[in-house]
Amino acid sequence: MSRNRSASDTSPTEADVVLIGGGIMSATLGSMLSVLAPEWRIIVLEKASALATESSGPWNNAGTGHTGFCELNYMPNPANGEKAATIARQFHISRQWWAYLADTGLLQPDAFIHSAAHMDVVFGRRDVDYLRRRYETLSAEPMFTGMRYTDDPAIIERWAPLVMRGREPGEPIAATLHPDGTDIDFGALTGALTRIVTDRGGQVWLGHEVRALSQNSDGPWLVSGRNSDGDFAIRAHKVFVGAGGHALRILQRANLPEVRGYAVLPVGAAFLRCADAAVAAQHTTKVYGQAPVGAPPMSVPHLDKRVVRGRPYLMFGPYATFSTKLLKQGRWVDFFTTVRWHNVHVIAAALVQNLTLIRYLITQLIAGPRQQFRQLRRYYPHAKTADWELVPAGQRAQLITPDPRRVGVLQQGTELVVSADRTIAGLLGASPGASTAVPIMIDALQRCFPEQWHATWHKTITDAIPGAGDITWDAAAVTNSARTTAYSLRLDGSTPSS
Repeated sequence: MSRNRSASDTSPTEADVVLIGGGIMSATLGSMLSVLAPEWRIIVLEKASALATESSGPWNNAGTGHTGFCELNYMPNPANGEKAATIARQFHISRQWWAYLADTGLLQPDAFIHSAAHMDVVFGRRDVDYLRRRYETLSAEPMFTGMRYTDDPAIIERWAPLVMRGREPGEPIAATLHPDGTDIDFGALTGALTRIVTDRGGQVWLGHEVRALSQNSDGPWLVSGRNSDGDFAIRAHKVFVGAGGHALRILQRANLPEVRGYAVLPVGAAFLRCADAAVAAQHTTKVYGQAPVGAPPMSVPHLDKRVVRGRPYLMFGPYATFSTKLLKQGRWVDFFTTVRWHNVHVIAAALVQNLTLIRYLITQLIAGPRQQFRQLRRYYPHAKTADWELVPAGQRAQLITPDPRRVGVLQQGTELVVSADRTIAGLLGASPGASTAVPIMIDALQRCFPEQWHATWHKTITDAIPGAGDITWDAAAVTNSARTTAYSLRLDGSTPSS
């Protein structure tokens, strides 16, 4: 899969498409191009010695298939479910692509996906009222058919025993549950999608750091950098940058005017992890709560079922950390290398407008193990300290977008940036990117390869992914586009009783 070139071989390698970054985004786009144009020469460049070592790695994210079922931060107004419904549709499209690949024998679903009902649990009258109103809103959305609501502690205990055992009675509590949630090992999925690329003649070059991109006068890009043997260079007709926290810096090096004014803010996280199989077996859901008053949306606490390499775990968090690194294995100077004269004021404005985030980060950074464990016991009263260890998660490069009215906006989510001549594109931002990788990459196909898209690719993709077509998302459309395939049926079937 990997390739190293001799230092004496200085002639550029020819490629149709270069994908920079060995994570879920490049793997998703690579799998699509390998199906649509198997004759193309595709090269994946990854700086690390293995794929999916950053945000796509299983311990660098929460593994939630982000559907909007349980993410309360998508609905600060319980009467407006538009964002939650949009993300649910996007994840539905991702599932359909994986289903298509499973149907054709290119993916083994049980290697990366398991059933894990998605829940919300909230405390206090204010949040109970919020959750009830949220449920009423989402009950009218076809993507949320099957969601249940209760304020009965006995039912909540059947859904999530660890959350209720040992809890003092009398406190108002409510929960919603959707049985069709998932837990996903995005690292395993990245590897499986990348194998589709290599099985059709593509290459993965590990240990290759991209240091420069320059465009030739006739259109193609020269992608150059270093590996352990020396320099390398590739001449490519199209380039996609899916390098996580380093994506902005790489696009800046390409002198892409479309990223002028953009900036990133590094935000890290840590989780408490329990590897005791007996404890993990008692919790089959992903339980999300409400962020503390004044905390940013990214701080929503959750107690998650995880399955990594076939082994069950529990994970709780996140606990915010801070570093100027833009990758987990990055350098302390990373953030500063993205600062330009045209984005300094954007960064400053975003920080001023997000003072609650700064206060939250400071509070989290000075919190000790006792405070961290106290937060866990809010959702798992009988948790034992000996069963848990604190593990670092991935670094996120939170996107700051230039806005004429507010100068800089700290943006939740991702943004695809495409050059005017459609020869280079990159993805900026963070969660829920992995769960929505397929619709993002469909957008990249349409914008970067318009001729091929209109000629044949559109039909191939809409045949494989019914939800990618022009449809009205009513109940009938959801039912008709839901694939009864190996992917959708071969989950482990573990859902809480009603």
